[in-house]
Amino acid sequence: MRIAVIGAGTIGLSWTKLFAEHGHDVRVSDPRPDLAEVLREFDPARVRAAADVAEAVRDADVVQENGPENLAFKKDLFAALVEQAPSHALLLSSSSAIPSSEFAPEDGSRVLIGHPFNPPHVVPLVEVVPGERTSEDSIRRAVEFYRSLGRVPVVERKEVPGFVGNRLQAALQREAVSLVQQGVVTPDELDTVMVNSLGLRWAAVGPFLGSHLGGGPGGYRHLTEHIGSSMHAMRVGEPDTSPEATEKVVQAVERAYGDKSYAELARERDRKQIAILSVTGEQK
Repeated sequence: MRIAVIGAGTIGLSWTKLFAEHGHDVRVSDPRPDLAEVLREFDPARVRAAADVAEAVRDADVVQENGPENLAFKKDLFAALVEQAPSHALLLSSSSAIPSSEFAPEDGSRVLIGHPFNPPHVVPLVEVVPGERTSEDSIRRAVEFYRSLGRVPVVERKEVPGFVGNRLQAALQREAVSLVQQGVVTPDELDTVMVNSLGLRWAAVGPFLGSHLGGGPGGYRHLTEHIGSSMHAMRVGEPDTSPEATEKVVQAVERAYGDKSYAELARERDRKQIAILSVTGEQK
């Protein structure tokens, strides 16, 4: 297939790696002046820089957009993509929070969200979120496309800002920041708690199945009847989002992890995630 990657940031380059590894021809468009340099790590027979968006999508079967999380930008870009890409091309957005109904043009039957988790060449999930104008055929083709890449697509039944994964992540992050601000734990101590408890459990089963098993033979029903009230009585914290308070948390994270470079930390993360996936086999 011919795939156009629009936006060569962290997500766009990760998608590029995944697409190229599966034998597809990739054209990458980004205004960054070092685009040719950052693409040197890829096979030039598979991955090439495009002069602009129009050139990238001219013969594309699939377009994966990874531009700024900016509504006006996406409106202008997808209006152009509908005009410039072939009529059969899927127009997919890696948007982290903005539903496609907010930026898809009137003729947007091929436009939908294909939201990955960073980095998409490692983490299997892709949230496939149709918009108001997305056709059933486009949904089916998007699911087949991501499955062909070894990803795990989940079609969501309703558009909500942030979709599912980022909303769960945001809720947990708010409580994590609140606990650090209260002085309960440091950032690295909180990460240790997560990795050695919920993170470990959720790598095997999700929150609902985990709770179902936590209820013993009585399952989720037993859990809600006997522990539910005490859990509901627990009030989660509300983090201080002022610039001063936020800066203190940022500095605490930098103290915890500043002794290693981004590249070192990312390699370590990916190595661990790949090891977990090799055991769980979550390539459904």
